[in-house]
Amino acid sequence: MELERTGQYLMVDNAAKPAGCYSHVVLANGFAFVSGQGPKDPESGVMSSVFADQVRQTISNVKTILEGVGLDLEDVVKMNVYLTDPSRFAEYNAIYGEFFPHEPPARTTIGCWLPGILIEIDCIAALRTSPAQR
Repeated sequence: MELERTGQYLMVDNAAKPAGCYSHVVLANGFAFVSGQGPKDPESGVMSSVFADQVRQTISNVKTILEGVGLDLEDVVKMNVYLTDPSRFAEYNAIYGEFFPHEPPARTTIGCWLPGILIEIDCIAALRTSPAQR
């Protein structure tokens, strides 16, 4: 039996260029699956060495991709966050709270090695059934 592939594999014009071979976002089965994003500013290509700046830019990069498909951070149902230094969790968590002050999504945060960056984030967002739905 051959299964039909479903989904839309999309690149968002004003988002940071991928560091590898992957789509920015895949829309499938009522969800938007956003690929891992790092802290590079998509306009300048510059990346701050300051941890707090990297956290804010990474979340902003995720937001840019979501907006590119008509969604926002409020539509996120699950975030996966990767930190090179788990001892900075409290600092990261405080900044994260700036973006999700109410009803934050489910989240997993793990410590890992990331080449040349301090944070990476991917997420899953629920697609809206109508433009006004939030």
